[in-house]
Amino acid sequence: MNNPITVLLVDDHKLVRQGVRAFLEAHDEFLVVGEAESGKSAVKLAEEAVPDVVLMDLIMPEMDGVEATRQVKNVSPRSQIVVLTSYHEDEHIFPALEAGATSYILKDVDMDELAEAIQRAAQGDVTLHPRVASRVLQELHGTRRDEANPFTELTKREMEVLKLIASGLSNHEIAEQLVISDHTVKGHVSNIFSKLHLADRTQAAVYAWQKGVVRRDQDSSPQ
Repeated sequence: MNNPITVLLVDDHKLVRQGVRAFLEAHDEFLVVGEAESGKSAVKLAEEAVPDVVLMDLIMPEMDGVEATRQVKNVSPRSQIVVLTSYHEDEHIFPALEAGATSYILKDVDMDELAEAIQRAAQGDVTLHPRVASRVLQELHGTRRDEANPFTELTKREMEVLKLIASGLSNHEIAEQLVISDHTVKGHVSNIFSKLHLADRTQAAVYAWQKGVVRRDQDSSPQ
């Protein structure tokens, strides 16, 4: 009999870990060598156990799954990372893959498919959820949605709001400067995130600088 595939489970939800562990331990080809509820713990356990496969959640306390993936690959390069998450947006997919994840699957997968993904990962093969595979193919073909042009995607008012976000202003401060309500600003911010496929204000500020919406040699306030 071949040696079992050693697996480290990383998820901040105990029920998820228990469910996956119960399934894997019912099959002789798998051996669960540890559980971690945070990215920080995952790195420590991976260094100690050097598992064949790390089943990695993305959204966790202390250290998220992307950074944990990067650090696990540093301390245990032989370990293959299988991302198991509920998130299939670009801002999660591409950073995880770039950090070193071998596979990316969603939590709506059935247990048999999960087992197959782990087996494939142990052999160095890739498994991508169909939604994720579609986004990766679009990226390879140069059609990734987050390359939206802010000058055509955003309204004049949204551009003003984006500039003020890049200046570090809060929603309330933006409302005061533009003489509109906090609620209206919140709506504009939500639209900006949606149109440009951004996750938060920090990403929006960085995006504004990178795309030239705001330049370091000019006042970012709307004229």
